[in-house]
Amino acid sequence: MPLWAHAFTAATATEVRHALVRHVAAAGLAGDDAEDFVLAVHELVTNAVRHGGGAGRVELLRQEDVLVCEVHDHGTGTDADAVRLPAADVPGGRGLWLARELTGGLMLTRRPDGLTATVSVCLTDSSAHPAAPAGADPADPAQP
Repeated sequence: MPLWAHAFTAATATEVRHALVRHVAAAGLAGDDAEDFVLAVHELVTNAVRHGGGAGRVELLRQEDVLVCEVHDHGTGTDADAVRLPAADVPGGRGLWLARELTGGLMLTRRPDGLTATVSVCLTDSSAHPAAPAGADPADPAQP
């Protein structure tokens, strides 16, 4: 069962982003990870509006320690080339690439009635480093 689900159009995309911020925080994601996740989802919502029929649905789910967001639209879909970074002189075309880079993964699933783009983020701090030994100076590279 989703933590939160909401239909969207171009007129409600900003409202969806603000609501997503609240729901992501309530799920336990904070700081840069939360900002990156919300931006990634917003890019997917924007793509759904522009290329997926003008409307869609966003669903936020929690699967153990992973926060997942699915963005469903009614477009004809895309292929793997759409996730490549376009040349610097090409306007636009970076939404899927950005969503993938900000979350570490993007899954695109074609459905009979459209496309689902899914991003996820781990809620536990996987980047935690072991504590330095007592008395160690973390700025000193010579110390273990």
